Amino acid sequence: MSTLHWWARHEILPPSVSRERVKLWSYADLMGARIIYWLRQAKTTDDGAAVPRSTMPAVRRALGDLAELNMALWTEQAGPSVRVDRSGAILVTAEPNLERTSDRQRLLHGQADTDDQLDVLAPFPTACGARGPDLVEPRPMLRIVPGKLGGSPHVVHTRLESQAVGALAASGLPTAKIYRLYPEFAANAINDALDLERQLARNLRRVA
Repeated sequence: MSTLHWWARHEILPPSVSRERVKLWSYADLMGARIIYWLRQAKTTDDGAAVPRSTMPAVRRALGDLAELNMALWTEQAGPSVRVDRSGAILVTAEPNLERTSDRQRLLHGQADTDDQLDVLAPFPTACGARGPDLVEPRPMLRIVPGKLGGSPHVVHTRLESQAVGALAASGLPTAKIYRLYPEFAANAINDALDLERQLARNLRRVA
């Protein structure tokens, strides 16, 4: 979080929802944060050769391209893939739906990056051991849609946010009682919501 606040203070990635004391970043901001982090990290190729981190002009180019991306392109049924290369070029590829292709499965198992490109929406590892979730389908029964619920993860085709379910668990409510509170939802949807919120909480503890 301290890095995000530094980027905000230096106008590299100011939060687009709120710049006040409690800063709020948007879905596009989160994509931008991943892009900046990846571009500014030194990398190595598969054969061990050093790859220098990208320059700040490359970062600003990527953020400029990202600002032009229409967030309405994403729905619960479809959306483009977004990649960035080391020069800061944003590459958008239309996908007809969100069905898992063999390539998408590969990306979701932690092989999203190459030396030259990052899949911005795929699960995202960081140096501190945290792992950001997939920004489209964080769990099989969950979706993230920029124009729905402020980009909050939610049970597919509903308005039940994972953070609402996670808050109940954090308050000490047993999982069995949470199931009973939401009888219209399948248990695996509730389990997915709880699992995602646990992952996000672990990420925050690692950063702290």
